[in-house]
Amino acid sequence: MKRILVPLDLTTEPDAVTRVVTDAARGAGATVRLLHVAPVPDAVVDVDGRIVAFADQEGARLEAEALDYLRTIEIVLDDVPVECVVRFGNPAEEILREADEFGADLIALTTPRGTGLTHGFPGGTAARVWRHANAAVMLLQPPALIAL
Repeated sequence: MKRILVPLDLTTEPDAVTRVVTDAARGAGATVRLLHVAPVPDAVVDVDGRIVAFADQEGARLEAEALDYLRTIEIVLDDVPVECVVRFGNPAEEILREADEFGADLIALTTPRGTGLTHGFPGGTAARVWRHANAAVMLLQPPALIAL
C-alpha cells in the first residue's frame, strides 16, 4: 500500500482519519492524497438578480476554502508525504476518478456515526465508492462523543 486516498468533506473532524491514516502511511512508506469534492460552482446572484460572483470566481473561492481545510489536516499528518487536491462534481464519481488517476491502493472514507457496517452497509457516496473502486476501501467513523 503506497498510495492512500482520503476523501474529506469540510465537516470531517481530523481525528476521524488522522490517527489511522498516519499509522498506515508511516508503516507502509505511503503517500497520502487528501481530496475534497465540491459542488460544481454556479454564479452567485443577489436578491435583485444581479451577479455578485461569476462561476469561475465562485469556483476559485470554493477551491481556496477547501485547500485551506485540507492543509490543516496535512499539518496533523506530521512527517507523512501529503498531496492536496480539490475536484468539482459528483462526490462518488470524482473520488473514483481521483483514485484511478492517483493509482490509489487504499481509499479511506469517513462515514457518519450510526451508519456503515453497523447497519448492514454504508449508504450514499461510501456505498458507490465501495462497490466500484479498483482499490481497497476502508470505512472510518469519527470517535464517539462522550456526553458529560
